[in-house]
Amino acid sequence: MIVTYKKEEWEVITQRSHGILAVQFAFHWKIKNRPNRWIETLLAIAEHDDAEIELDGEELLTPSGGPLNYSMKIFNKFHCQRLSMLTMTKSQYIALLTSLHMEFLYRKQSTSNKEAFHFLQKQKKIRSSLQTTLGIKKGELEKIYALLEWCDAFSLILCQGQIPPENRSVEISTGPNHVPYQLFQIAAGILVVKPWPFEQNSFNVHFESRCLEQIKFSDSAEFRKAFTDCAVKETIWKIRKETRNYKKRDKVTT
Repeated sequence: MIVTYKKEEWEVITQRSHGILAVQFAFHWKIKNRPNRWIETLLAIAEHDDAEIELDGEELLTPSGGPLNYSMKIFNKFHCQRLSMLTMTKSQYIALLTSLHMEFLYRKQSTSNKEAFHFLQKQKKIRSSLQTTLGIKKGELEKIYALLEWCDAFSLILCQGQIPPENRSVEISTGPNHVPYQLFQIAAGILVVKPWPFEQNSFNVHFESRCLEQIKFSDSAEFRKAFTDCAVKETIWKIRKETRNYKKRDKVTT
């Protein structure tokens, strides 16, 4: 789950809600730049974190009793094996993209975590086999995965509230064409992306969150109840192509 502390409350967004937001960006991608297996690409983007079900298990809290943010979690072999199995039994193409994403997430941890190292080594062999079976060249695969990673990064910026104020820009990521994309807010609820990678000139995206006023929890069961009892909030952003030159401040990077 994605956890942000806001005005004496926790804003909590599930990994799967974050995935739904990520795929909304991909859904509007320019038609001419879409991969051949477009439906499976969208599914891979939407479901890249679907094996992470927040209310399962007992690793939901920090040592101080707050909800555990995704970035604080270490490599979990069971979770990764489950995700690999789920994707492999659904689509080899989706399994290939998801495997690349796990490599992206756990590459650094694998230098000091033996379980992560051996898991990723096995995944590397699986990807080589899948790539041969599917007939996808390395350059093409890298371009497709770059789209997934870009949508993932964009979604995380919004879910974590990392939009800088006063028209200052933040870099989303480098997309499939190796061009860095900038994001900035021009008005309340309205964001601009440069350069513009989408088919339409504007569209809306949304995601769901829950705001918990209780700051500390005694155990995962208490947090689980507070989470399920909490009202769901929907946040909507309009994504729009730049129509005039806005004066922007210094660039902010994440």
